[in-house]
Amino acid sequence: MTQTKHWSLGAKLALVATPFLLVALALIATTLWVSWQLEGSAAAINEAGRMRMQAYRMASSVGTGERAQLPVQAAEFDHSLRLLQDGDPERPLFVPWDPMLRTHFASVLADWRAFRAQWIHGNPTGSAELQGDTASFVDHIDALVSAIESRMSGWTATLHLAQLAMMAFAIMATGVLVYAGYRFVLEPVAMLTQAIDRIQQGDFSARVARVGSDEFGTLADGFNGMAAHVQAMYQHLETRVMEKTSELQDKRERLEALYDVTTLVAGATTLKQLTQGFVRRMRPVAKADGVALRWCDESNERYLMLASEGLPASMVEAEHCVRSGDCHCGSPPMPLGLRVIPVRSMQPDRLRHCALAGFKTVVSIPIRLHDRLMGEIDLFFHAQCSISDSERSLLEALTAHLAAAMENLRLNALEKEAAVSQERSFLARELHDSIAQSLAFLKIQVQLMQDAFNQQDPLQAQRVLAEIDTGVRESYADVRELLVHFRTRANAEAIEPALQTTLRKFQQQSGLPGSMQMEGNGLPLAADVQLQVLHVVQEALSNVRKHAGATQVWLDVQQQPMWRFEVRDNGTGFLNGAEAHDETHVGLRIMQERAQRIGAHLEVHSSPGRGTSVVLSLPLAPAGTDQPAVHASA
Repeated sequence: MTQTKHWSLGAKLALVATPFLLVALALIATTLWVSWQLEGSAAAINEAGRMRMQAYRMASSVGTGERAQLPVQAAEFDHSLRLLQDGDPERPLFVPWDPMLRTHFASVLADWRAFRAQWIHGNPTGSAELQGDTASFVDHIDALVSAIESRMSGWTATLHLAQLAMMAFAIMATGVLVYAGYRFVLEPVAMLTQAIDRIQQGDFSARVARVGSDEFGTLADGFNGMAAHVQAMYQHLETRVMEKTSELQDKRERLEALYDVTTLVAGATTLKQLTQGFVRRMRPVAKADGVALRWCDESNERYLMLASEGLPASMVEAEHCVRSGDCHCGSPPMPLGLRVIPVRSMQPDRLRHCALAGFKTVVSIPIRLHDRLMGEIDLFFHAQCSISDSERSLLEALTAHLAAAMENLRLNALEKEAAVSQERSFLARELHDSIAQSLAFLKIQVQLMQDAFNQQDPLQAQRVLAEIDTGVRESYADVRELLVHFRTRANAEAIEPALQTTLRKFQQQSGLPGSMQMEGNGLPLAADVQLQVLHVVQEALSNVRKHAGATQVWLDVQQQPMWRFEVRDNGTGFLNGAEAHDETHVGLRIMQERAQRIGAHLEVHSSPGRGTSVVLSLPLAPAGTDQPAVHASA
């Protein structure tokens, strides 16, 4: 296979310039050689002119009789002849010999020999012959000079011709080189420049014609490839922008859906509000024609439809409660992730209400929390569809939010139920330790009254009636006191005014004087702690009113190094370890329970005839412990 030879730009320029360089060198060498010839000929003419002068000088010496100078003059003439014949190696002096010049030089040489033999070495005869011989001799020398000058005229013409040739050649070489530069350099550069300008103006179809196989051809191929790539990128840029815009739109819709569901989850207070709001939001997000939210029991045997959107009423009524396995929805074992169910592939023994309603595809999403199946979301479509990975991720994330929200509602309901049960327990304890005991006492007194009537004992009946009156009064007072206790709530009121209010209510109910003293500055109490402290103080004051028979009550509060509350009276007192543990007496058990609830310590000190002291001590708060948002300031 023959390979095409590719000439580089440098090779092309060298190929164009080399002939001109060689011709120029030849012309320059010719010019130098002709100039050398002219210079040597000019020196020969000068030397021949000296010979003519030397001939006249020798003739003058012979004519005047000064023959002593003739040998020297003759030697100089011989030296000039040798220079003309052999040339001078020290300077350009040579005769451009040709046949005519050789003939003239031979005539001069013959005349010199004759002139030297007759006039220098011989005896001169007369001056007339001397003048004739000298004139003839000089004429031959002039003829030699004329021949050399004629030869120089030829060389001068040759030099002028060479110079003209060099000038014409320089003009022609310049034109050829300019054309070659334009053809090989400027034209490709201009084409590249024009193509670049077109691309800058938006015409990405611009291309550069490959005019050769040199570097500019390679550059043209590279530029065309780059232009094609830019054109392809520009052509697909709008598509890519649309794709990116679509992706951003999908992400925005996903974030909006997540935010909407999060807002619903945060604001929903009932199961109905949560489920109905969720299916309304789920339908446009999934672009579904219908949505059903089903909740399963603990054994995953029944699925109850809590909410639906876009489903026919007949289908909602028929599938209000579906047993596990009766339909493809809720079929065990439930997969961990989303599944797409083509309606046409459903088994004939399963419920087919969705097919009768015109749906073609069902998408089932299990509702799971901590690997526990809680129900499922069913999406119904009138057309065949598939779910992308991003849509699958979004739907499963929304379902996870729903599961967490429903679990929170369940936990809140349990918490409220526990709070109600705790409050009922508290009410039961309060009623049992106060009114129930009074009613039991009244029941006994009524029995005694009946016995007195049967025995017809008016004195006994009078005493029993007095006891009944006292018991009714105490029951009435207990009811009022319970109402006061039940209305006590935590608020922003400080502990000191709250205690003063409690002590003032005690004084109004009992008519006994009381005083309160607070010492130190302590950390604020949390609201729940303050509420329990107030209940303990109220219970202690209630016991003083009902059982102590005191005439004075003191309430001492110490804030440092820890909170300490003490209720003292000057009543009858009792023996520790005996009446203190009688549940029908003063309700110490209730105060102990309240103290344990806040981690406090309750002590009761009493002795007969010396009064009773109830002390509530709160634990020291750990260093750096933050207090709750609502405090009671010291």
